[in-house]
Amino acid sequence: MKWSTLPVLLVVILHFSGQIRVTAGQDTNVRYILYDVNPGEGFNLRRDVFMRVAVFVKKLNQAKRGKFVLVLPPWGRLFHWQTRELGRQVKIPWKSFFDVNSIRRYVPAIELEEFLEREGPIIDTVLYLQSYKEGWEGNFEYKHDFRECLSENHPYVKEEEFFSGWFWDYEEIKARNFQCLSVQGPTSVIKDLILNDMGGQRAIMLDRAENLLHDYFGDAEYWMARRSMRFADDLVQVADEFREKFLSSNNAIDNTVISKKWEDHEAIREPRGGNYLCVHLRRNDYVYSRKKQIPSLTGAAEQVRNKLVDKGLTRVFVSTDASVEEFNEFKVALDDSFEVLKYTPDHETLLRVKDGGVAIIDQLICSRARTFLGTPESTFTFRIQEEREILGFPLEENFNMLCPDDKPHCEKASQWKIVYPPKKPRASFEDTKPTPEHLEL
Repeated sequence: MKWSTLPVLLVVILHFSGQIRVTAGQDTNVRYILYDVNPGEGFNLRRDVFMRVAVFVKKLNQAKRGKFVLVLPPWGRLFHWQTRELGRQVKIPWKSFFDVNSIRRYVPAIELEEFLEREGPIIDTVLYLQSYKEGWEGNFEYKHDFRECLSENHPYVKEEEFFSGWFWDYEEIKARNFQCLSVQGPTSVIKDLILNDMGGQRAIMLDRAENLLHDYFGDAEYWMARRSMRFADDLVQVADEFREKFLSSNNAIDNTVISKKWEDHEAIREPRGGNYLCVHLRRNDYVYSRKKQIPSLTGAAEQVRNKLVDKGLTRVFVSTDASVEEFNEFKVALDDSFEVLKYTPDHETLLRVKDGGVAIIDQLICSRARTFLGTPESTFTFRIQEEREILGFPLEENFNMLCPDDKPHCEKASQWKIVYPPKKPRASFEDTKPTPEHLEL
C-alpha cells in the first residue's frame, strides 16, 4: 500500500507552556469551554468570573481526559460603557485589554474569532446556570441538577434544529442543545458532568457562569490565574506616559518594575510607588444604591487631605465616574494647596482604547501610587488592591477605604493577601545524574 493512497488529516499541535494551537485540520481530542455572564455585571466582576472558569479549565486538563481550551468571550454591552461617540461597544477581543499570551501561559485560551475559524459557528450545548428554586437551608451542599428554567427571560429560542440567542452580538452562532442547570457550589461541582456525561460534546457554553463559585478564593491557584491577567502593552504604555508627564513617576524610580513573565515575578513587600496618592471615588449608581456606605464629596475631600498630609504628599490622582460638576466640587473642597489630576484621553486614544481601556489605564496609574484609598464593596477598587498586592506594596498602603461621613474611622477592606505556590526544591546532583536508561536513548 502506498502512502499517497491514504487519506491524510494533517494536524499540527503546539502544546507548550499551556498552549494548544491547531494549525491545520482538527484534533478530535480538543474540547472547548465557552462562557458568559449576566449582562448586568460590570467589567471587574467579569474579570473575577474569568478566574473561576480559567482555574476550572486548567483542572479539566489535569484530569488528562482530552485537551480543553478556554474560549474568551468578547467584551461588550456593559452598563458603565456609555461614551456616545464610541457607539455600540461590542465584539471587543480580549487582546484589546489584556496580554492574551500571558493568559495562555496559565491556561490554554483562544479568542472567540479563532474558535469560529477553527470550528465554525455551532456550539454543541448551552448550559444556562441558575440557582435552586427552593434555595438552601442549613448545610450548603455542593450539587447540580438539570431543572426547568426558573425564568423565561433567557435569550435562547429554538428555531428549527438550532437555538438562537445572545452570543456576543454574533448572529451566526447557534447551539444544538440548550438546558437549564441548577448549581450550588464551586466550579468543580460540574467537573464530572463535563468530563463524563457530556464527554462526547466538543463545545460547551456555560452561560451565567457567575453562579459558580471559586473552588478556593484567594489561594495560590486563584492568584496564578489573577497574575496571568497582565494588561495589554498599549494600555500600559499610555499609563506610563501619563505618570511620567504629570506625576514625575516611572517604574525605575518608583520601585515598581515587574518581571517580563508573571510566573517569574514574586515581589518582596516593601515601600514603593510614586509620589502621589490615588483615590477611587465611586459615584454614579453608588450615590443612590450605597449612599450610606460612601462619603459626601466634602467628606471624601477631607479624608484625602488628611491622608496626603499624613504621607507628606501633595498630589492626588482621582479615578472616578463622577460628573464634571462633582469632580470640580471635590477639587474645591480639597483646596488648591494640593494638585488634583484625572486621566482624560484625547479623542484618538479614546477611539482606540474605548471605555474599558480608560478604566484599565486608571487602574494602572492607581496601582503605582504611594498609597491608595478605595471605595467599599467596589470590584474596581478590589482589582486595584490585587494589582498592588502583586507589586508588593506594604499592606497599610493597599487596603484603606473612604468612610461614610458619620463613620470617620470605618474598618479597612478585608486583606486578601497574595499567595504563591510552594517553591519546588532544587534537585540534588544525585537526582539529576543520568541513569543507564537515559544513556541508551
